[in-house]
Amino acid sequence: MNDTAMHEFDAVELGILWDRLVSISDEIVSTLVRTSFSTIVSESYDLTVVVLDREGRLVAQGSYSVPVFIGTAPRTLKFMLEKFPPESLRPGDVICTNDPWMGTGHLFDINVMRPVFRGDELVGYTMSITHLPDIGGMGFGAAASEIYHEGLRLPICKLVREGTVDDFVIDLVRANVRVPDATIGDLMANVTCNEVGGRQLLEFMAEYDIDDLSPLSRAIRAQSERAMRDKIREIQNGIYENRILIEAIDEPIPLACRIDVQDEEISIDFDGTGDCVRRGINVPFCYTNAMSLYSIKCITIPNLPNNEGATRPVRVTAPEGCLLNAQPPFPTGGRHAIGHFVPGLIFGALAEAAPDKVQADNGMMDLLTIQSTHPDGRPVSTISFVAGGFGALEGQDGRDCLPGPSNMAAVPVEVWESITGMTVVRKKLRPDSGGPGAARGGVGQEMTFRNDTGKPMTVFSMGNRTDFAPPGYVGGKPGALREHKVNGMTVHPKGSQVLQPGDEITLIQAGGGGIGDPADRPAGLIERDLELGLVTPEGAARDYGYTVRSASDG
Repeated sequence: MNDTAMHEFDAVELGILWDRLVSISDEIVSTLVRTSFSTIVSESYDLTVVVLDREGRLVAQGSYSVPVFIGTAPRTLKFMLEKFPPESLRPGDVICTNDPWMGTGHLFDINVMRPVFRGDELVGYTMSITHLPDIGGMGFGAAASEIYHEGLRLPICKLVREGTVDDFVIDLVRANVRVPDATIGDLMANVTCNEVGGRQLLEFMAEYDIDDLSPLSRAIRAQSERAMRDKIREIQNGIYENRILIEAIDEPIPLACRIDVQDEEISIDFDGTGDCVRRGINVPFCYTNAMSLYSIKCITIPNLPNNEGATRPVRVTAPEGCLLNAQPPFPTGGRHAIGHFVPGLIFGALAEAAPDKVQADNGMMDLLTIQSTHPDGRPVSTISFVAGGFGALEGQDGRDCLPGPSNMAAVPVEVWESITGMTVVRKKLRPDSGGPGAARGGVGQEMTFRNDTGKPMTVFSMGNRTDFAPPGYVGGKPGALREHKVNGMTVHPKGSQVLQPGDEITLIQAGGGGIGDPADRPAGLIERDLELGLVTPEGAARDYGYTVRSASDG
């Protein structure tokens, strides 16, 4: 196969080679998880791994990767190669940045890239992205009023030069973070996993006698592009619009989109979206673009692994300076709290054009950042991910307590209590929170944490869905709202709180929206929901007109 410049791949051969690239990406993920220091990576999987060809085209991703990072990675590599052109790179180099506008939209994600050389020839790149346990500043939250409050901003730099770690970069990060061992540990885990990825990519090329990955990359991307274009043709041509209000800080802000479907291409424009605000919920365009690409893939080719071919038929624009195209120095720490509305905004616009493909909106993910001192005296800075309910699809109930549109996992209670000194007082399902519909939205949950460290603890929350419930589509009803409470009193969901010893914070999660008329829900499914405690008798009567029969009714 060494004459790859002219090689044409049959379907079986292409499938085998494609699967191998995905398996290499999965091995990079496995290495990253095994070598990381923080539960953010090792338990919650707030990470992404990708393989790119020497032209910087996305070829494969790890099976378990954060969707939005897959969309930002090729843009990040483009910026990296502008700073360090390919001809200037050497074997053993590692490039990194956490710049929000060149990376994933906020300072807390580190992007680490390693060029892969076969001898002296550059053949591709591997990249990993993880959320760091700390990056200094105020901490991971939405309380900042400008980007300079949010922490250390690393320009694109060489973390490793020809195999030698730049100690200045390490010392700079260590001097600016609250938990240096965990932060540096996670940073070096990124270096390690990319080293493993590069080695495995070279072994793959040697095994299949591949001198140049480019033809294989083109074949993979071409197949995905064809599949994407074929699926876009199934959506009725036309212009579709949607406008929603979302809770920001002091007053609602509109998000708007205009989607133009023409044959096998889609254009998405966010003109009409409100302006940026002086709190850390603004969204750089890189994040908006990635969320938009993810949304279209969900309703077209969700089962195909991601690569750049799937993005070619989709064009995304947003006015500079709006909430979805923030510019410096607006703060962006909690950009997900707004960016996660993008898929629902798009699905709402396309509900008429593709009613059998869109998903009702999600209860979304809730993040709680804590800064404290463990009872054993060590510093703590970490995140708890708590999920709302997943939105329903045609003929399929939304999953309960499943995050969307991002996919981080919850830290097990025992692990969380051990690393933080907090106690999880309760964790329970929230019945009746899923939006009624022929397909019901997933229910949310309720979690209560108690500060048992013996010392004051700062917590940052970045909740949404507190004023505007997750909508259902095609006749489905909205899910329940989210609420945050400290010692039983409702608090601002995008602020910071100081928990004194013994104080409790409760996160009450939103439910997902429903799909279809609730009157069309089969009685057997309602009875199952009642048996599982997902719906109460009162909720069944109110939302579905279903009356629970008593034993005396026979």
